[in-house]
Amino acid sequence: MSTSEAVRADEEGNRWESIRDLPPSAKLVAKVLDYEETLSQSELAEETLLPPRTVRYALSRLEDEGVVESRFSFTDARKRLYTLVI
Repeated sequence: MSTSEAVRADEEGNRWESIRDLPPSAKLVAKVLDYEETLSQSELAEETLLPPRTVRYALSRLEDEGVVESRFSFTDARKRLYTLVI
């Protein structure tokens, strides 16, 4: 492994440090948001195959850690869109 690859791997590890102790469901939701960028709670439930209640709990834990931001959807103000910010 080259020095630059080692630095990138270390930075990637530090990036996920804040969610290391969270439940597996929260880690899965974070990883899906990492790939998909912005999703609603129902879209996250579809992508992760987790029950909506579990996704809701995972999102609340991620928001408590400050690694997920939410905003209202422009197309449907009843929905919130979630984005990973780490």
